Amino acid sequence: MKQRVITAILAFIIFIPFVIFGGLYFELFVYFLATLGLIELMRMRDIGKYSVPSFLAVILLWLLLLQEPTDIVPVVWFTKSEIIMLFVMILLSYTVLVKNKFTFDDAGFILLSTIYVGMGFYYLLATRGSSGDFEGLINIFYVLVIIWVTDTGAYIAGRAFGKKKLWPMISPNKTIEGAAGGIVAACFAGVIFQVIEPVSYSMIIVILVTILVSVFGQIGDLVESAFKRHYGVKDSGDLLPGHGGILDRLDSLLFVLPLLHFINFFS
Repeated sequence: MKQRVITAILAFIIFIPFVIFGGLYFELFVYFLATLGLIELMRMRDIGKYSVPSFLAVILLWLLLLQEPTDIVPVVWFTKSEIIMLFVMILLSYTVLVKNKFTFDDAGFILLSTIYVGMGFYYLLATRGSSGDFEGLINIFYVLVIIWVTDTGAYIAGRAFGKKKLWPMISPNKTIEGAAGGIVAACFAGVIFQVIEPVSYSMIIVILVTILVSVFGQIGDLVESAFKRHYGVKDSGDLLPGHGGILDRLDSLLFVLPLLHFINFFS
């Protein structure tokens, strides 16, 4: 427990300044985190980080993270959907070149993993916006607070009232009562956040969105647990002592941020 607390404090001290200042340094930091997250997923499937598929995956990841590819990299004139399709063709061609030592299943895993990580972190960049965008900073803090309160509320409620297992085959310690407690705690946090720093929506809308954030944050956490169970690993990585890897800590964020943009809550 002591190691977990120390690691959490150090990670907070490192992460928050990048979020506050935004700009180029934040973008580079997000590229770094996303790359580590993708490598963690590929390592679960025993795909070498120095292999050709890994190299291709990282290139696609970086292209997906670009806000406007044609503005930043003039030679990239494709849309992101075209870039993904080109990547699919290259991966499938590679399966033929290596005579199925790299299989169709491997190609599908890399494609899905890269889109999952790439678009999740892309929306982190899109949510934060420019370095002088105060609204983007508030949006990031809103999401972080709701996710943290959900996790804390679920843990406390689960310990106090938890009886019915939520998904024992995937995450044996999580309970239905704990999940519900996390949602209730998140709603209280959302109301307080709206009172302190109101957004341009009614309180009812904020509460409904907060419930969605809490639910999808917990789903994101369960999805990461399902990955680890399937591939027989305890943590996605060992970068953060006591906490695992990048995906272990940011799995909820990768689900929540795209959702909020899909419903135009940050528009």
